Amino acid sequence: MLVRSSSSASVESATQEEGADSSGEWSGDAIRRRFLDFYASRGHKILPSSSLVPDDPTVFLTIAGMLQFKPIFLGKEPRRVPCATTSQKCIRTNDIENVGRTTRHQTFFEMLGNFSFGDYFKKEAITWAWELTTKEFGLPPERLWISVFEDDDEAFSIWHNEVGVPKERIKRLGEDDNFWTSGATGPCGPCSEIYYDFHPERGSTDADLGDDSRFIEFYNLVFMQYNKKDDGSLEPLKQKNIDTGMGLERMARILQKVPNNYETDLIFPIIEKAASMAIVSYTTADDAIKTNLKIIGDHMRAVVYLISDGVIPSNIGRGYVVRRLIRRVVRTCRLIGIRGDGHGNSEGAFLPSLAEVAIRLSTEIDPDVESRRKSILGELQREELRFVQTLERGEKLLDELLDEALLSAGNNGGKCSLSGKDVFLLYDTYGFPVEITAEIAGERGVSVDMKGFDIEMENQRKQSQAAHNVVKLSVGNDTEIVKSIPDTEFLGYDYLSATAVVKGILVNGNPVNDVSEGSDVEILLDRTPFYAESGGQVGDNGFLYVYGKEDRQQKAVIEINDVQKSLGNIFVHKGTIKQGSVEVGKEIDAAVDAKLRQGAKAHHTATHLLQSALKSVIGSETSQAGSLVAFDRLRFDFNFHRPLSEEELVEIESLVNQWVSHATHLETKVMDLQDAKNAGAIAMFGEKYGEQVRVVEVPGVSMELCGGTHVSNTAEIRGFKIISEQGIASGVRRIEAVAGDAFVEYVCARDNYMRRLCSSLKAKAEDVNGRVETVLEELRTTRNEVSSLRGKIAVLKAASLASKATTVEPQNVRVMVENMGDVDGDGLKSAAEYLIDTLEDPAAVILGSTPGDGKVSLVAAFSPGVVKMGIQAGKFVGGIAKLCGGGGGGKPSFAQAGGRKPENLPGALENARDEIVAAISSKSS
Repeated sequence: MLVRSSSSASVESATQEEGADSSGEWSGDAIRRRFLDFYASRGHKILPSSSLVPDDPTVFLTIAGMLQFKPIFLGKEPRRVPCATTSQKCIRTNDIENVGRTTRHQTFFEMLGNFSFGDYFKKEAITWAWELTTKEFGLPPERLWISVFEDDDEAFSIWHNEVGVPKERIKRLGEDDNFWTSGATGPCGPCSEIYYDFHPERGSTDADLGDDSRFIEFYNLVFMQYNKKDDGSLEPLKQKNIDTGMGLERMARILQKVPNNYETDLIFPIIEKAASMAIVSYTTADDAIKTNLKIIGDHMRAVVYLISDGVIPSNIGRGYVVRRLIRRVVRTCRLIGIRGDGHGNSEGAFLPSLAEVAIRLSTEIDPDVESRRKSILGELQREELRFVQTLERGEKLLDELLDEALLSAGNNGGKCSLSGKDVFLLYDTYGFPVEITAEIAGERGVSVDMKGFDIEMENQRKQSQAAHNVVKLSVGNDTEIVKSIPDTEFLGYDYLSATAVVKGILVNGNPVNDVSEGSDVEILLDRTPFYAESGGQVGDNGFLYVYGKEDRQQKAVIEINDVQKSLGNIFVHKGTIKQGSVEVGKEIDAAVDAKLRQGAKAHHTATHLLQSALKSVIGSETSQAGSLVAFDRLRFDFNFHRPLSEEELVEIESLVNQWVSHATHLETKVMDLQDAKNAGAIAMFGEKYGEQVRVVEVPGVSMELCGGTHVSNTAEIRGFKIISEQGIASGVRRIEAVAGDAFVEYVCARDNYMRRLCSSLKAKAEDVNGRVETVLEELRTTRNEVSSLRGKIAVLKAASLASKATTVEPQNVRVMVENMGDVDGDGLKSAAEYLIDTLEDPAAVILGSTPGDGKVSLVAAFSPGVVKMGIQAGKFVGGIAKLCGGGGGGKPSFAQAGGRKPENLPGALENARDEIVAAISSKSS
C-alpha cells in the first residue's frame, strides 16, 4: 500500500484559501476541489470525469462514478494507478417523476468518489471519510449517523472503536439497503453510509434513517470484497477494492444550509433565470410553480451536458432521453408562462437563454462544455421550435378527444371522462402536460382518468428502471482463460507478418485445445500484426499458417476474416480452418492481407482530413458522431443541423484532395493525454484513452488521438471522392466517401458510365447536361400533351353522361354518380369540374374510375348550394373510399380519394348514390 501522510496540513491550508468564504458559506466548486485535493494528498490520482456516453454496451448512460473503472474491478484491465479520485458526471432518469417534488431527486448530478484497486481497504476508507466529513467540511460529529451491513462486524467495530461513533448512531441494515451487488454474479460486498441529521433534537430512540424529513445519506462506501458465484455463494476476492460516492449536490445542500438540492449554487442560478423570464419570484411563488422551476433547473443541466457529450435529440436510444428532457422543460416553461427568448422576440426560443446559465456553471466540472456553446445553443433552439409545433398538434388532438368523450357520454348517458391511455398519449407522444389536459378538460365538463394515467406512467417507469439503472459487473465463462492469457502485443504499426504462439482457441465461445479443418474458430495469440476493430476501423483480414518444425512444410491454413478486441486488450482472430489442424501452444506465422490493410490506412487518414475540412468549411463547432473505416470506403457521422450545399461539398472535397496532393509525411508520437489535448489533438468519438495516448498528425492540417493504422504520406491516399451526404437522425449528418484504390475504381466506373451515356445521347461529355435537360423538357411537354388529351376525352365522356343526372326534390338538386372506366385521376378531376359547371347550382357530382395497377380514383364535387345544406365533399368521399380499401378528403366543395380494391368500386358508387340522395332529402324535412 502507498505510504501517505496522516497529516492533512496541506489540505487544511487550502481550506482557508479556497473552501468556505469569509461568511462560512461553501460553494459547490469549493466542495468539489476540497474533496479531490483531500484524496490527492493521500496518494490518489485525480482523474477526469468520463463521458455521459459510457464505453460499455451493457449501460445506457453513465449512472455511477465507478463505471469508468469497471474493467479494473472485473480484473479485465490492469490498474493504471493504485487508487484514484474523481468527480463524475452522471445521469439517471428512472425517477424522473420525482424531480422537483422531493428534496433530493435529480436527473443530472455529480458523484465525488475515491477508489482503491487492491491498495487500501475498509479501515482507511472509513477513517478518511470521517476525517473529510468532520474536519475538512466541518460537519458536527453529533449530527452524523452511520449504517452498516447487518453482518459486517468489522465495519461496525471501526466506526465505533476507532472513529468513536456512539453505538446508538450506528444502524445495522439488511441486504436490500447495505449490501452492494453488481448483478446475479460478480464482485459484491457490504457497504456503509454516512447520513446527516437535520433534526438531532428528535433523539435516537426509534430513529429511522429512511425518514427523508430528518436524514439525508450523502456518502456511500462500498467494500468490494466478495465474488458472487452462480450458486449464490460468496468467495473472497483476491484483490479487495473500494468504491465510494459522495453526492456533490447533497453535500452542498448541507453545507449551504438550504432546504433542498435545487437551491444550492449548483442549480439555483438556472432557477432564478427561469423565474425572471416567467416574471415570478421563486421566494413568493406557490408550491406548484416552485416545483416547475426546480424541474427546469435540473433538466437544463442534464440536456446541456448530454448534448455536449454528443447525444443529439432523436426518437431512439440516448437521443430519446435528451428529447424527452427537452420537451419536459419546454412544456414546464410554458406552463409557468415563459414565452419568447428573453431578448424581445416573443416567437423565439427560450431554452438557449437558460442554457447560457448552465454553461456558465460548467467550467469547473467540464471545460469542454464552454467550447461547444454554439452547437449546444443551436441544437436546443432547433429542438424547442420543432417541439412547439408538436405541442400545438397535441392541442388539436386534445380537442378531438374531448369531442369524442362528450359525444360518447351523450349517446350512452354515461360519465364524461378522458381515458388514462389518451391522457398518457398526449403526455408521452405530444409532450402535453397532464395539468393542462385536466384544466382544459374541466372547462368543458370532462373529467380525467388519473388512475389509468398513473398505471400507464408506472408501466413506463418500470421499463425505464429495468433498462437503465443497473451497472452490471459480471464475470462470464471466459474467466479462467482470461487468467491464463496476457494482453496481445500489437505489431501491426510496423509489420504485416510475424511469428506468434497460439495461446487459446475458442469454438462457439468455449475453450478447446485443438481443432481441425472446416471449423470456425477464434484464436488468441501472444502477439499479432493484425489490427483489431476499434476507433471505427475494421479488423484486418489475412491468414495464419502452421509449419512443421523439422521440414517447414505447411501443416495448416486458417483464413482470418475479422479481428476483435475482447477482455481488455486481448485480440480475438476470427476465421475458418481451411487446411489441417491447429492446437494451443503451436507457433504460427501470421500474415495480414496487405492490399486490404492499405485500403484501411488510406481511408483512415482520409477520415482525419475530412474532419479537418468539415471544421474549416462549416465551422469548428461541428463534431464527430461516429465513423466507419473499411477497406473500400469510409463513413463519417457528424453533428450538424442542416444538409450541406453542393458548393460546400465541392469545397470540402477540394480541400482534402489539395492536402493529399501536398504529399505530407504523417507524424505519430506517444504523449501524455493532457499534453496531447493541450497541443490541440482531437479525441475520436467513442474511444477510451489511458494516460498515454498515440497522436497522429498531418502537420498543419490535422492532429488526433488515434490508435488506428495510417498511411505514412498523404500521397498514398491518391484521391478522395464524396459519394453521398445525408441526414441519419435529428442534427446528425453522414458523409460516405472513397479513397486510395477504391477512389480509382470509383472514378473509372463513373467514367465508364459517362462513356455509355454519351454514346446513347450522341453527345460529348461536356454537352451531356444540356442534352439531358432537352430530353427531359421534351418528355415533360409530351406528358402534358397526353394529360391534356386525356382530360379532354374525359370531359367529352362526361358531356355524353350529363343527361343522366337525376333531380332530387324538392330542392331540385342535380345529382350524378358515375363510373368513368379507366380514366386517370387528372381526367376524373377535369370531368367533375366540367359537370359541376354544366349542371349548375345546386348540383352534386361523384365520379369513380379504375385507371389500372389495382388502383381506384374517386372525385366528389359539390356546388355552393349543396355545401350550404351542410353536406361536405371532403367528409363524403372519405367514407366511400373506405369501401374501396383506401381513404382521402379535401375541401367542402371538392375532394379526391383513392383505394386499392377496384372490384368494390361498383358497389361503392351505388352506396354513394343512396347516401347523397338521402343526405339531400333529409335537409327538406
